[in-house]
Amino acid sequence: MQPFNHPFAPILDTNTRILFLGSFPSIASFEQSFYYAHPRNAFWPIMESIFGVTFESNEAKKLFCLEKGIGLWDVIGSCERSNSSDTNLKNCIPNDFEKLLLDYPNIRAVAFTGKKSHDLFMKYFKNLNVEKVLLPSTSPAYAAMKFEEKKEIYKSFMDSFLTV
Repeated sequence: MQPFNHPFAPILDTNTRILFLGSFPSIASFEQSFYYAHPRNAFWPIMESIFGVTFESNEAKKLFCLEKGIGLWDVIGSCERSNSSDTNLKNCIPNDFEKLLLDYPNIRAVAFTGKKSHDLFMKYFKNLNVEKVLLPSTSPAYAAMKFEEKKEIYKSFMDSFLTV
């Protein structure tokens, strides 16, 4: 097990309405210094499909998120691990969501892109006054649900908080 600190800043600003939370960046995300960077992760294809866009770069993804009121971050700020699996994360220390929600009061909901992020957030921050929604994992490790099903659930969630 090696210790790791979260390698990049959250994507959000004062217009952020929803905050998608993963557990901790995968090794592929570390290598690309960006969220959901594994080539088989469905997060960006879901966004492309819902919004009818194509992302050419990480900068385009970031600008899209800020324009749409979407924030990205992870529950874990530091941990130990030996691979990208959520089941491998040990000695997790969460990011400071109490401060984040005070600093960004327009965030109306946090959406978890997997069970591990949800469970860790609830362990440390279940009393925070923000809507909490568990969505299906976009990880390639979660193959129990088809892409179209995941997309419809994500779209329905965003329709509740954003103008899509």
